[in-house]
Amino acid sequence: MSSVRHHETRIPPSLAGRRLDQALADLFEDYSRSMLSAWIKEGRVRLNDRPCRPRDTVSAGDRVDVEAVLAASAEMAPEQVTFGVVYEDRGVIVVDKPAGLVVHPGAGNAHRTLVNGLLHRYPELSALPRAGLIHRLDKDTSGLLVVARTPRSFQRLTSMMAEREIHRTYAALVHGIVVAGGTIEAAIARDRHHRTRMKVSEGGREAVTHYRISRKFRAHTLLEIALETGRTHQIRVHMQHIGSPIVGDPAYGTRQRLPPGATTDLQAALRGLKRQALHAMRLAFSNPSGRGEIAVESPLPADLVILLEALAADSAAAAHA
Repeated sequence: MSSVRHHETRIPPSLAGRRLDQALADLFEDYSRSMLSAWIKEGRVRLNDRPCRPRDTVSAGDRVDVEAVLAASAEMAPEQVTFGVVYEDRGVIVVDKPAGLVVHPGAGNAHRTLVNGLLHRYPELSALPRAGLIHRLDKDTSGLLVVARTPRSFQRLTSMMAEREIHRTYAALVHGIVVAGGTIEAAIARDRHHRTRMKVSEGGREAVTHYRISRKFRAHTLLEIALETGRTHQIRVHMQHIGSPIVGDPAYGTRQRLPPGATTDLQAALRGLKRQALHAMRLAFSNPSGRGEIAVESPLPADLVILLEALAADSAAAAHA
């Protein structure tokens, strides 16, 4: 079984002069470069309404039409993997992913991913593209993910994600004192010099992040973040862009900033955090079956709770010094 999706877009100025397959990999982040190259060779991609090749050079304003054929996941191996499930019915599963778990098999991570675990726990997902995954989280981001359980739910949830009808809220601990909440509207593109990273770029894809303050500490701020769009590494890139990078972020962060006279417990908690302090804590969307709304939450995991407790104790100690 396969699913077909049609896309139409134009090449932004930031990708002018690139190979077609490279440009499409930046524009369609849900698909691998090998998938996109295969579709080009199969004639499923047209450039300015003409047949094309992966190595063709693109220009700003070029029109690209893509027929994305998403094969079922039967070729992926079911494996026992630890993850939580906070909601399930006949059409939808909401997973609570632990930090450190890769979502989808890829280069260097062929096994022991969330997809492998989903196929083990729910064998029927082998009939769906991406084992029913509607969106992703970075390996070291914890929290909630939506998974479709039937072809009908997959199509409906995919459309809801594209129409921004799946509402996602995150908790993020950032460096520095954020004065007030706000909205970041800054387009994001792949960094040409570091292909695994993204950056703010005027010629990139639209990216909108809303944030508000949950709690302030002496040198850190806990934020509640709502995504309007869903670009790769969006929250991490946007927080770096406004000068408040996420604590523990290896790609977009900074060295640990300790407040003067930080307690030993706080120093230990910061050293002990082995990932970015980012957690997908809330999801809300209409049930694709038409039966009401689904709204679920995931409590902060233990490593972030320990860090926040240490920050609070450090602030209290400083206030009484």
